[in-house]
Amino acid sequence: MLAKVTAKNQLTLPKAVASRFPGVEHFDVSTDGESIVLRPLRQSRGDEVRAKLEALGITEQDVKDAVAWARRSK
Repeated sequence: MLAKVTAKNQLTLPKAVASRFPGVEHFDVSTDGESIVLRPLRQSRGDEVRAKLEALGITEQDVKDAVAWARRSK
């Protein structure tokens, strides 16, 4: 498979490669000087927590209010 670097230094992964990583939007990129290594980044635990809070309808302000309440209760 071939991939071409564009004038803007962008690289499109061949569909056969990208399809092996469903749901992955970001890759960690490194090099050993001769090769480029891409490692898929999975959704972080923090992203999972934020998604759950959003699903429950808990806003950032709700969290701030809860922290302020907890600090007053001491």
